[in-house]
Amino acid sequence: MSVKQSPLKAISTAALFMASVLGFSTSATAVTFQGKFEQGALVRGTVPAGSKVLLNGQAIKVTPTGQFAIGFDRDAAAEQVVKVTYPDGLTEIKPLNIAPKQYKIDRITGISKKIMKPDPVAQARAAKDAKQTRAARDIFSEQQAFMQSFIWPVTGRISGVYGSQRVYNDVPGNPHYGVDVARPTGTEVVAPADGVITLAEPDMFYSGGTVIIDHGYGVSSTFLHLSKLYLNVGDKVAQGDKVAEIGATGRVTGPHLDWRLNWFQMRLDPVSIVPPMEKVLAAQKVAK
Repeated sequence: MSVKQSPLKAISTAALFMASVLGFSTSATAVTFQGKFEQGALVRGTVPAGSKVLLNGQAIKVTPTGQFAIGFDRDAAAEQVVKVTYPDGLTEIKPLNIAPKQYKIDRITGISKKIMKPDPVAQARAAKDAKQTRAARDIFSEQQAFMQSFIWPVTGRISGVYGSQRVYNDVPGNPHYGVDVARPTGTEVVAPADGVITLAEPDMFYSGGTVIIDHGYGVSSTFLHLSKLYLNVGDKVAQGDKVAEIGATGRVTGPHLDWRLNWFQMRLDPVSIVPPMEKVLAAQKVAK
C-alpha cells in the first residue's frame, strides 16, 4: 500500500534535495557580515557555531560561538569568495565584490640621496624593530574582543589617512598604513577595545614609542610615536583604559598618534571599524 505525501511536505523535501545538490545551506541562520566590502577594511562575520569558513580557499579561524574576522588590504582584488560549510554539512558560497578606494598620492622631487638612503646602522636597527612588530602581529589568541564596537583611541583633527603615498624623485615610498590624529604631546591614548599588550617599546627607529594591543583572532591595534608608555607586555586592558601618551618620537615632524590596525600581517584602515571622527567630535561638543 502506498502512502500519499502531503503537498507541503513534498515541496519541503524537494527544496531540501535541491539545496543539497546545489550546495546551499538550510541552516536557520546563515552567514552575516559587519563592515564594508572595500579595500583596506576589516570585516567581522558570524556563522552558526561549528561552521567552517574559507576566504579564497584559505581557512579562517572561527570562535566556538561562530564569530570570525577577515580583511582586505590596500590593493585587494575586486573579486573574492567566502565559502561556509555549515554544521549540517551543506555549504554556501558567497562571491564578494570589493570596492576600490582612491588614495592621496604626493610627488616630491629634489630630495638628497643621503635622505633617500639611510645609513647601514639605521637600516639594521629598523630591520630589528620590524621583526619585533611582525612577531607581535603573528600572535593568535582566542580573545573575542575583536567583535566589540571599537572606539577612537584619541579624538581630534585627522592629519594623515590610510593608503596615502609619497613619490620621492619618481621613486614610490611605502604607503601610509595608519590614521594620524594630531594632538599635543602628553595627550592620553586609550584602548579602542579590550585586549592584551603584546609589544611595548619606548624607542623604535621609525615609530618611536610603540605599543601593540592584541584583540584576538589576529586583530591588533598599533600605536606609534608615543612619548610615554603606561603598560608592559602581558598586561590586560579594557576598552577605554589609558595605555600611553601622544608624542613626537621616532621619525616624525610633530606630535600625533599614528593608529594602525592589523589582521595578522595584513595592514588595514582603522577608520573601517570606528564611527566617523566628525560625528564623534560633534557628540563630544553637544555633551559639553
